Amino acid sequence: MQEQKMSIIEHLSELRKRILVCLVALLIAFIFTFSFSDYIFRLLLFPINYTPQLSLKEGVVFVHDPKLQNTKLVFLGPAEAFWMNMKIALVTGFILTIPIIFYELWRFISPGLYPHEKKYVLPFVLTATALFLAGVTFCYLIVLPFAMDFLLNYKVGDFLMPMLSVGLYIDFLLKFLVAFGLVFELPILIVVATRMGLITPQTLKKYRRLAIVLAFVAAAIITPTPDAFNQTLMAVPMIILYEIGIWVSVLLSKKGKNNGGKE
Repeated sequence: MQEQKMSIIEHLSELRKRILVCLVALLIAFIFTFSFSDYIFRLLLFPINYTPQLSLKEGVVFVHDPKLQNTKLVFLGPAEAFWMNMKIALVTGFILTIPIIFYELWRFISPGLYPHEKKYVLPFVLTATALFLAGVTFCYLIVLPFAMDFLLNYKVGDFLMPMLSVGLYIDFLLKFLVAFGLVFELPILIVVATRMGLITPQTLKKYRRLAIVLAFVAAAIITPTPDAFNQTLMAVPMIILYEIGIWVSVLLSKKGKNNGGKE
C-alpha cells in the first residue's frame, strides 16, 4: 500500500510538473502575442470581410459582400475592447504552445510505454500539432466564412442590420477555432485508445456506420449554422479522420506484434 501511495504521489507530482511547464510556456507566448493582438484581430475579421463562393474552375473563391461590409463591430462595455485583446492573445498563445503541450503530454505518458514506442515522440508531437493547426485553418478558411455569410445575411433587409458586439464576435470565432482544432485530433485519440487496449481496430471497423451517424450529429451540435451544407463541411472531415485513425491503428498493431515477436 505504501508503494502504491508513493506511486500515485509520484504521478501527481509529475503531472504538476508538466502542467507547470505548459503554463510557463503559455505565459511567455501570451506576452508575445499580446503585442500583436491588434494585427491578429484584423486577421479575425476575414470571415465577415469575405464571402466564400463555389466555382467549378477555381473551387472556393472569396469575394467582398456589400451586405457584410455594412456589419459594424461595437463594444458595449468600457472594458470589452481590452478583454477582447486579452482573449485573442491567450488563445493565440495557446495555439503557439500546442507543440510544447503535446510534448509534455508525451513525457507524462512515456513511462508507461514500451521502449520501442518511446521513440515515436517526434512523430507524435509533429502529427498532433499538424492536425490541430489543420483543424484551425479549415475552420478559419472554410467553415467560419460560410457560417458568417449565412448568419449575417439571414433575413437581413430594411428592418434588420447586423451590428455585432466585438467581444461576442471574438468569443464566437475563438471557440470554434479551438473546437475544430481539438476535433481534428480524432486520429490521435483513436490510436492512443487502441494502444491502451481500450478498443480494437476491428471494433472501430464494425461500428463504422454508427460513427458516420455520430459525426453528423456532432457536426449539427458543433457547427454554428443549422443548414446541412455547413454540417457536412464538419462531418466529412470527421469521417475521414476516423478512417485515418483506423488505418494507423491497424498499421501500429501489426508493427507492435512484429516487435513483440522479435523481443
